[in-house]
Amino acid sequence: MRLEDVADPAASAGTLVVRVRAAGVNPVDTYIRSGTYARLPHLPYTPGFDGAGEVESIGDGVTGWARGDRVFVAALGAWHGTYAERMVCTPTQIFRLPDHVLFGQGASLGVPAATAHRALFGKAHARDGETVLVHGASGAVGIAAVQLAKAAGLRVIGTAGTDDGRALVLEQGADAVFDHRDPARVSAIKTVTDGRGPDVILEMMANVNLDTDLGLLAPHGRLVVIGNRGRTEIDARQAMGKELTITGMTLWNVPSDELLRIQQALAGALGDRTLRPIVGREFPLEDAPEAHQAVMEQGAKGKVVLTM
Repeated sequence: MRLEDVADPAASAGTLVVRVRAAGVNPVDTYIRSGTYARLPHLPYTPGFDGAGEVESIGDGVTGWARGDRVFVAALGAWHGTYAERMVCTPTQIFRLPDHVLFGQGASLGVPAATAHRALFGKAHARDGETVLVHGASGAVGIAAVQLAKAAGLRVIGTAGTDDGRALVLEQGADAVFDHRDPARVSAIKTVTDGRGPDVILEMMANVNLDTDLGLLAPHGRLVVIGNRGRTEIDARQAMGKELTITGMTLWNVPSDELLRIQQALAGALGDRTLRPIVGREFPLEDAPEAHQAVMEQGAKGKVVLTM
Protein backbone atom coordinates (compact mmCIF):
# COMPACT_ATOMS: atom_id res chain seq x y z
CA MET A 1 0.00 0.00 0.00
CA ARG A 2 1.07 3.56 -0.54
CA LEU A 3 -0.39 6.96 0.31
CA GLU A 4 -1.30 9.05 -2.71
CA ASP A 5 -2.76 12.52 -3.26
CA VAL A 6 -5.76 12.53 -5.60
CA ALA A 7 -8.47 15.01 -6.51
CA ASP A 8 -11.31 15.38 -4.00
CA PRO A 9 -14.37 13.37 -5.00
CA ALA A 10 -17.64 15.13 -5.75
CA ALA A 11 -21.16 14.09 -4.85
CA SER A 12 -23.24 13.13 -7.87
CA ALA A 13 -26.99 12.57 -7.95
CA GLY A 14 -28.01 10.11 -5.25
CA THR A 15 -24.70 10.17 -3.36
CA LEU A 16 -22.93 12.05 -0.58
CA VAL A 17 -19.31 12.83 0.22
CA VAL A 18 -18.18 11.94 3.73
CA ARG A 19 -15.15 13.58 5.30
CA VAL A 20 -13.65 10.50 6.90
CA ARG A 21 -12.09 10.99 10.33
CA ALA A 22 -11.37 7.37 11.18
CA ALA A 23 -11.26 4.11 9.23
CA GLY A 24 -11.49 0.61 10.63
CA VAL A 25 -8.84 -2.00 9.87
CA ASN A 26 -10.01 -5.62 9.63
CA PRO A 27 -8.18 -8.91 9.02
CA VAL A 28 -10.10 -9.24 5.74
CA ASP A 29 -8.38 -6.05 4.56
CA THR A 30 -5.03 -7.83 4.87
CA TYR A 31 -6.26 -10.91 3.00
CA ILE A 32 -7.48 -8.74 0.13
CA ARG A 33 -4.29 -6.69 0.06
CA SER A 34 -2.13 -9.82 -0.08
CA GLY A 35 -4.27 -11.36 -2.85
CA THR A 36 -5.26 -14.43 -0.81
CA TYR A 37 -8.98 -13.67 -0.43
CA ALA A 38 -11.70 -15.27 -2.53
CA ARG A 39 -12.98 -11.87 -3.73
CA LEU A 40 -10.43 -9.42 -5.10
CA PRO A 41 -10.82 -5.92 -6.56
CA HIS A 42 -9.30 -4.55 -9.72
CA LEU A 43 -6.13 -2.62 -8.92
CA PRO A 44 -5.50 0.03 -7.88
CA TYR A 45 -8.17 0.33 -5.20
CA THR A 46 -8.74 2.04 -1.85
CA PRO A 47 -9.11 -0.45 1.04
CA GLY A 48 -11.50 -0.20 3.95
CA PHE A 49 -15.14 -1.05 4.65
CA ASP A 50 -15.61 0.72 8.01
CA GLY A 51 -15.35 4.42 8.72
CA ALA A 52 -16.77 7.43 10.53
CA GLY A 53 -16.83 11.15 9.89
CA GLU A 54 -19.11 13.97 8.76
CA VAL A 55 -21.27 14.58 5.72
CA GLU A 56 -19.40 17.16 3.66
CA SER A 57 -21.54 17.51 0.51
CA ILE A 58 -24.81 16.13 -0.77
CA GLY A 59 -25.84 15.24 -4.30
CA ASP A 60 -29.19 15.90 -5.94
CA GLY A 61 -32.04 13.70 -4.79
CA VAL A 62 -30.57 12.84 -1.39
CA THR A 63 -32.83 13.76 1.50
CA GLY A 64 -32.67 13.36 5.27
CA TRP A 65 -29.05 14.43 5.61
CA ALA A 66 -27.33 17.77 6.19
CA ARG A 67 -23.76 18.97 5.95
CA GLY A 68 -21.95 18.31 9.21
CA ASP A 69 -24.07 15.31 10.23
CA ARG A 70 -21.94 12.78 12.11
CA VAL A 71 -22.10 9.32 10.50
CA PHE A 72 -20.55 5.90 10.52
CA VAL A 73 -19.90 4.20 7.20
CA ALA A 74 -20.56 0.56 6.33
CA ALA A 75 -19.33 0.26 2.75
CA LEU A 76 -19.69 -3.52 2.54
CA GLY A 77 -19.46 -4.82 -0.99
CA ALA A 78 -17.83 -1.62 -2.28
CA TRP A 79 -14.25 -1.34 -3.49
CA HIS A 80 -13.97 2.44 -2.99
CA GLY A 81 -12.93 2.32 0.64
CA THR A 82 -12.58 4.24 3.86
CA TYR A 83 -8.76 4.53 3.85
CA ALA A 84 -9.14 8.05 2.49
CA GLU A 85 -9.86 11.55 3.76
CA ARG A 86 -13.00 11.71 1.63
CA MET A 87 -15.21 9.08 0.05
CA VAL A 88 -18.42 8.96 -1.94
CA CYS A 89 -21.23 7.00 -0.27
CA THR A 90 -24.79 6.10 -1.07
CA PRO A 91 -27.41 6.90 1.57
CA THR A 92 -27.69 3.18 2.41
CA GLN A 93 -24.01 3.09 3.42
CA ILE A 94 -24.16 5.73 6.15
CA PHE A 95 -25.85 5.76 9.55
CA ARG A 96 -26.16 8.37 12.27
CA LEU A 97 -23.34 8.48 14.80
CA PRO A 98 -24.53 9.66 18.23
CA ASP A 99 -22.67 12.60 19.75
CA HIS A 100 -21.34 10.47 22.61
CA VAL A 101 -19.60 8.05 20.22
CA LEU A 102 -16.07 8.92 19.08
CA PHE A 103 -15.13 8.65 15.43
CA GLY A 104 -12.74 5.79 16.17
CA GLN A 105 -15.57 3.90 17.81
CA GLY A 106 -17.81 4.61 14.83
CA ALA A 107 -15.14 3.11 12.57
CA SER A 108 -15.37 -0.12 14.60
CA LEU A 109 -18.85 -1.09 13.47
CA GLY A 110 -19.33 -1.92 9.79
CA VAL A 111 -17.59 -5.32 9.65
CA PRO A 112 -17.02 -6.44 13.27
CA ALA A 113 -20.36 -5.54 14.86
CA ALA A 114 -22.32 -6.63 11.78
CA THR A 115 -20.46 -9.95 11.83
CA ALA A 116 -21.27 -10.45 15.52
CA HIS A 117 -24.94 -9.58 14.99
CA ARG A 118 -25.33 -11.83 11.95
CA ALA A 119 -23.55 -14.75 13.66
CA LEU A 120 -25.57 -14.51 16.87
CA PHE A 121 -29.03 -13.82 15.54
CA GLY A 122 -29.04 -14.47 11.81
CA LYS A 123 -27.16 -17.79 11.85
CA ALA A 124 -27.18 -19.21 15.42
CA HIS A 125 -30.63 -17.82 16.28
CA ALA A 126 -29.43 -17.23 19.85
CA ARG A 127 -32.22 -16.79 22.37
CA ASP A 128 -32.74 -15.27 25.79
CA GLY A 129 -31.55 -17.66 28.51
CA GLU A 130 -29.08 -19.59 26.34
CA THR A 131 -25.32 -19.73 26.85
CA VAL A 132 -22.91 -18.55 24.16
CA LEU A 133 -19.15 -19.16 24.02
CA VAL A 134 -17.27 -16.43 22.15
CA HIS A 135 -13.76 -17.41 21.12
CA GLY A 136 -11.38 -14.48 20.67
CA ALA A 137 -13.71 -12.36 22.76
CA SER A 138 -11.21 -9.53 23.25
CA GLY A 139 -11.10 -8.68 19.54
CA ALA A 140 -13.45 -6.28 17.77
CA VAL A 141 -15.92 -8.98 16.67
CA GLY A 142 -15.72 -10.69 20.04
CA ILE A 143 -16.38 -7.56 22.08
CA ALA A 144 -19.39 -6.69 19.93
CA ALA A 145 -20.69 -10.25 20.33
CA VAL A 146 -20.31 -10.11 24.12
CA GLN A 147 -22.18 -6.81 24.36
CA LEU A 148 -24.97 -7.79 21.97
CA ALA A 149 -25.43 -11.21 23.56
CA LYS A 150 -25.66 -9.81 27.08
CA ALA A 151 -28.21 -7.23 25.95
CA ALA A 152 -30.28 -10.08 24.44
CA GLY A 153 -30.35 -11.97 27.75
CA LEU A 154 -27.73 -14.63 27.03
CA ARG A 155 -25.14 -15.96 29.42
CA VAL A 156 -21.72 -15.24 27.91
CA ILE A 157 -18.47 -17.17 28.22
CA GLY A 158 -15.41 -15.75 26.47
CA THR A 159 -11.87 -16.82 25.68
CA ALA A 160 -8.85 -14.56 25.21
CA GLY A 161 -5.10 -15.05 25.12
CA THR A 162 -3.82 -12.44 27.59
CA ASP A 163 -4.58 -11.28 31.10
CA ASP A 164 -5.42 -7.80 29.82
CA GLY A 165 -7.69 -9.24 27.15
CA ARG A 166 -9.55 -11.40 29.63
CA ALA A 167 -9.99 -8.46 31.99
CA LEU A 168 -11.40 -6.40 29.11
CA VAL A 169 -13.91 -9.13 28.24
CA LEU A 170 -15.13 -9.27 31.83
CA GLU A 171 -15.52 -5.48 31.82
CA GLN A 172 -17.81 -5.79 28.79
CA GLY A 173 -20.18 -8.05 30.72
CA ALA A 174 -19.01 -11.63 30.15
CA ASP A 175 -20.00 -14.04 32.92
CA ALA A 176 -16.77 -16.07 32.67
CA VAL A 177 -13.54 -15.83 30.66
CA PHE A 178 -10.82 -18.40 30.07
CA ASP A 179 -7.37 -18.55 28.46
CA HIS A 180 -7.91 -20.13 25.04
CA ARG A 181 -4.39 -21.61 25.20
CA ASP A 182 -4.94 -23.36 28.52
CA PRO A 183 -5.83 -27.06 28.05
CA ALA A 184 -7.89 -26.85 31.26
CA ARG A 185 -10.31 -24.42 29.58
CA VAL A 186 -12.43 -27.29 28.24
CA SER A 187 -13.17 -28.80 31.63
CA ALA A 188 -13.63 -25.30 33.12
CA ILE A 189 -16.25 -24.41 30.49
CA LYS A 190 -18.02 -27.70 31.19
CA THR A 191 -17.98 -26.91 34.89
CA VAL A 192 -19.48 -23.42 34.59
CA THR A 193 -22.23 -24.80 32.35
CA ASP A 194 -23.02 -27.62 34.82
CA GLY A 195 -21.67 -30.20 32.41
CA ARG A 196 -24.05 -29.26 29.60
CA GLY A 197 -21.85 -27.02 27.50
CA PRO A 198 -22.77 -23.83 25.62
CA ASP A 199 -25.76 -23.69 23.29
CA VAL A 200 -23.92 -21.49 20.80
CA ILE A 201 -20.24 -21.11 19.92
CA LEU A 202 -18.83 -18.28 17.80
CA GLU A 203 -15.57 -19.58 16.37
CA MET A 204 -12.81 -17.25 15.16
CA MET A 205 -10.14 -19.94 14.56
CA ALA A 206 -11.91 -23.05 13.34
CA ASN A 207 -8.73 -24.77 12.16
CA VAL A 208 -7.56 -24.85 15.79
CA ASN A 209 -10.75 -25.32 17.80
CA LEU A 210 -13.47 -26.95 15.71
CA ASP A 211 -13.16 -30.55 16.91
CA THR A 212 -12.90 -29.43 20.54
CA ASP A 213 -15.92 -27.16 20.05
CA LEU A 214 -18.03 -30.10 18.93
CA GLY A 215 -17.21 -31.90 22.14
CA LEU A 216 -18.14 -28.83 24.17
CA LEU A 217 -21.49 -27.96 22.61
CA ALA A 218 -24.74 -28.80 24.34
CA PRO A 219 -27.22 -31.11 22.58
CA HIS A 220 -28.77 -29.34 19.57
CA GLY A 221 -26.06 -26.70 19.86
CA ARG A 222 -25.10 -24.36 17.01
CA LEU A 223 -21.59 -23.40 15.96
CA VAL A 224 -20.88 -20.47 13.64
CA VAL A 225 -17.50 -20.40 11.87
CA ILE A 226 -16.47 -16.76 11.58
CA GLY A 227 -12.72 -17.22 11.10
CA ASN A 228 -10.46 -19.99 9.79
CA ARG A 229 -6.83 -20.12 8.69
CA GLY A 230 -6.34 -23.65 7.47
CA ARG A 231 -7.69 -27.18 7.15
CA THR A 232 -8.83 -29.18 10.13
CA GLU A 233 -10.02 -32.67 11.02
CA ILE A 234 -13.11 -33.41 13.09
CA ASP A 235 -14.94 -36.41 14.46
CA ALA A 236 -18.34 -36.01 12.81
CA ARG A 237 -19.88 -38.48 15.25
CA GLN A 238 -19.90 -35.70 17.80
CA ALA A 239 -22.17 -33.68 15.55
CA MET A 240 -24.37 -36.69 14.88
CA GLY A 241 -24.84 -37.81 18.45
CA LYS A 242 -25.91 -34.40 19.72
CA GLU A 243 -27.56 -33.24 16.48
CA LEU A 244 -25.30 -30.22 16.27
CA THR A 245 -25.42 -27.56 13.57
CA ILE A 246 -22.18 -26.24 12.06
CA THR A 247 -22.59 -23.23 9.83
CA GLY A 248 -20.22 -20.75 8.25
CA MET A 249 -20.80 -17.10 7.51
CA THR A 250 -19.35 -14.17 5.65
CA LEU A 251 -20.88 -10.75 5.25
CA TRP A 252 -20.41 -10.96 1.48
CA ASN A 253 -23.29 -13.45 1.37
CA VAL A 254 -25.78 -11.41 3.41
CA PRO A 255 -28.58 -9.94 1.26
CA SER A 256 -28.41 -6.16 1.00
CA ASP A 257 -31.77 -5.62 2.70
CA GLU A 258 -30.67 -7.74 5.67
CA LEU A 259 -27.35 -5.90 5.89
CA LEU A 260 -29.28 -2.66 6.02
CA ARG A 261 -31.47 -3.98 8.85
CA ILE A 262 -28.38 -5.14 10.76
CA GLN A 263 -26.69 -1.74 10.48
CA GLN A 264 -29.90 0.00 11.53
CA ALA A 265 -30.06 -2.27 14.58
CA LEU A 266 -26.43 -1.44 15.39
CA ALA A 267 -27.17 2.27 15.10
CA GLY A 268 -29.97 1.82 17.63
CA ALA A 269 -27.67 -0.17 19.93
CA LEU A 270 -25.13 2.66 19.75
CA GLY A 271 -27.80 5.19 20.66
CA ASP A 272 -28.93 3.34 23.79
CA ARG A 273 -25.31 2.43 24.71
CA THR A 274 -25.92 -1.30 24.39
CA LEU A 275 -23.04 -1.30 21.91
CA ARG A 276 -19.83 0.33 23.18
CA PRO A 277 -17.01 -0.23 20.67
CA ILE A 278 -13.50 -0.48 22.07
CA VAL A 279 -10.59 1.01 20.11
CA GLY A 280 -7.40 -0.87 20.90
CA ARG A 281 -4.85 0.91 18.70
CA GLU A 282 -4.85 3.97 16.45
CA PHE A 283 -2.48 4.73 13.56
CA PRO A 284 -2.30 7.74 11.24
CA LEU A 285 -3.41 7.00 7.69
CA GLU A 286 0.16 7.01 6.40
CA ASP A 287 0.95 4.11 8.73
CA ALA A 288 -1.68 1.79 7.22
CA PRO A 289 0.98 -0.89 6.47
CA GLU A 290 1.87 -1.03 10.18
CA ALA A 291 -1.85 -1.18 11.05
CA HIS A 292 -2.18 -4.22 8.77
CA GLN A 293 0.54 -5.93 10.77
CA ALA A 294 -1.04 -4.97 14.08
CA VAL A 295 -4.50 -6.31 13.22
CA MET A 296 -3.04 -9.79 12.68
CA GLU A 297 -1.08 -9.92 15.94
CA GLN A 298 -2.10 -12.20 18.78
CA GLY A 299 -3.66 -10.73 21.91
CA ALA A 300 -6.01 -8.28 20.19
CA LYS A 301 -7.86 -5.82 22.40
CA GLY A 302 -10.62 -4.07 20.48
CA LYS A 303 -10.40 -2.46 17.07
CA VAL A 304 -7.44 -1.16 15.08
CA VAL A 305 -8.28 2.13 13.40
CA LEU A 306 -6.66 4.70 11.12
CA THR A 307 -7.10 8.40 11.83
CA MET A 308 -6.94 11.32 9.42
